[in-house]
Amino acid sequence: MTPGRFFSRLKGAVVMNSNNISELVLLQAHALADRIRLRQVSCREVMQTYLAHIERFNPQVNALISLQAPDVLLAQADARDAELARGEYRGWMHGLPHAIKDLSLTQGIRTTLGSPLFKDFIPERDGIMVERIKAAGAIIIGKTNTPEFGLGSQSYNTLFGATGCAFDPSKTAGGSSGGAAAALAMHLVPVADGSDMMGSLRNPAAFNNIFGFRPSQGRVPFDDSADLFFDQLGYEGPMARSVRDAALLLSVQAGGDARAPLSISESGAAFAAPLARDFKGTRLGWLGDFNGYLPMENGVLSLCERTFADFESLGCHVESVQPGFAPERLWSSWRTLRHWMVAGSLGAAYADPQKRAQLKPEACWEVENGLKLSASEVFAASVVRSDWYRAISRLFERFDYLLLPSAQLFPFDKTQPWPTSIEGVSMDTYHRWMEVVIPGTLSGCPVASVQAGFNAQGLPMGLQIIGRHQADFAVLQLAHAYEQASRWFERCPSPLLGL
Repeated sequence: MTPGRFFSRLKGAVVMNSNNISELVLLQAHALADRIRLRQVSCREVMQTYLAHIERFNPQVNALISLQAPDVLLAQADARDAELARGEYRGWMHGLPHAIKDLSLTQGIRTTLGSPLFKDFIPERDGIMVERIKAAGAIIIGKTNTPEFGLGSQSYNTLFGATGCAFDPSKTAGGSSGGAAAALAMHLVPVADGSDMMGSLRNPAAFNNIFGFRPSQGRVPFDDSADLFFDQLGYEGPMARSVRDAALLLSVQAGGDARAPLSISESGAAFAAPLARDFKGTRLGWLGDFNGYLPMENGVLSLCERTFADFESLGCHVESVQPGFAPERLWSSWRTLRHWMVAGSLGAAYADPQKRAQLKPEACWEVENGLKLSASEVFAASVVRSDWYRAISRLFERFDYLLLPSAQLFPFDKTQPWPTSIEGVSMDTYHRWMEVVIPGTLSGCPVASVQAGFNAQGLPMGLQIIGRHQADFAVLQLAHAYEQASRWFERCPSPLLGL
């Protein structure tokens, strides 16, 4: 549904719909940015409107945390208005309220990582991404909720509780960017940032009927971690209610930085270009459930397969394909590399009995398994990952893009830490139920999660689009074309808003 269905067009006025929701919060981010740039609405009015909307709707999903004082935020909005009055314009995010995922460093704003170990941690600096978002004119209003240290695709922790799905708050919003996804679906923020190690920009996007994008390895420079060379599984990226908005946010996030030695030097400015493109003759490879290897909740595959008609309407050809690579090897490589990375980052905390007692069981399990690994086992896992990259590169000789479901089941009870089975198949780890995202993660290639529709219970699902090495813009272009054909977000806003 579009704002035009609800609002009278009173020039220069901000109007409400029948549910007393301001037009401003329902605008796409780029449209709101245009109004601010043209001074059709003040930054103060935008901030006041968003804060009122947050106060009303955030309690339903618990997406935003560590919110800053309204008077401080309004003072910053006034400063942005004063800049515009002087002819100073910072960029497309000038005056937009923005909340940062609680895994990213924010100077002067509490950054807990979802852990009681960091409940009072206030960083002295911003991470590179946050630094860039601020430079583009955004006003940081607080953080978005995430699971402890981002472990698990269920956004709950002992500090702030669980984040609910925007389509059923008794269900999980997914994770680890669950707070960001639910906030977007509830129109609590214009755009959102997130990060993705194991589907954390894709799973919550699918669970909340919004768009998530995991960029290519190195596309968004990251220096929050102690290690700058080996930590190549998780990346920051954009989420939005439209592909255009996500691409614009990526234009701010992306671009090389000497502080991140493996970052891609190409400027992010290219992502602000128009996304329209002809896709006639484009070849799409459907990986499905890897020939029955991945258990899927009833309805997931059929919803994803229904999207083929929209792709075909664009001139694409969809064909089922298998990669000729044992998925068990991927899972083994993933577990080894993840154990190793988590043990490296949390090993010191685990070694302290008092701190270990404050780690959730899944974190302890990761560290304990990581400490058992030998250097040769880690190297062997990296070789398997390399073999997978070679295999997927061969697939891209036949196909322009690859397709997969974004999750293996629909949003589940948010009081459940993780699903223990799918269609009778037992899940042997806390993250086995998200195995479908591993092919994209281990490839290092760009992956989008687009909306695929809803099951009979009204719960959403998403579809992954995987592109060639560093073909981020091409993935965004296909996602945009599909969005224009399907219109899932406009057709199905969150029912919690009463639209």
